[in-house]
Amino acid sequence: MVLAVQGVSFTLSIELALAADIVVAADDVRFRQLEIGRGIMPFGGATFRAPAQLGWGNAMRFLLTAEEFGAAEALRIGLVQEVVPAGQQLQRAVEIAQIIAAQAPLGVQATLANARIARKSAEQAAVEHLRQVVPEILASEDAAEGLNSFVERRTATFTGQ
Repeated sequence: MVLAVQGVSFTLSIELALAADIVVAADDVRFRQLEIGRGIMPFGGATFRAPAQLGWGNAMRFLLTAEEFGAAEALRIGLVQEVVPAGQQLQRAVEIAQIIAAQAPLGVQATLANARIARKSAEQAAVEHLRQVVPEILASEDAAEGLNSFVERRTATFTGQ
């Protein structure tokens, strides 16, 4: 999932960003995980996704202080992958999604699946998954098309087969 964020992106917006694969932010976005300052706690996944994705110290700083931060800090800690001028975030997110959509579907699906396995499980589970899917992908029509397009110096046309 490619997510575009803008404006005031408090609480649940951060939870969505942590659940997304790629996040594009407007340069004037404002983030704040404010639950702790309201007598509750984040309950949409930030308590386990933020430490895993942002590092313990970065996550705890914003989860425990409820401090506001902007696009530059979000980029620095890894909450967002790209910052663009306000008003261009949706267009850029769509461009990224289109670039992904033009890639080999089997490869995209397997890459996402393997990365998610690695994130949730031990590395060995991801290695086992690779052993299962790589032979299938290498034997696919898309793999042959990818190789042919490389040799012929042209853009590949993938079918998901």
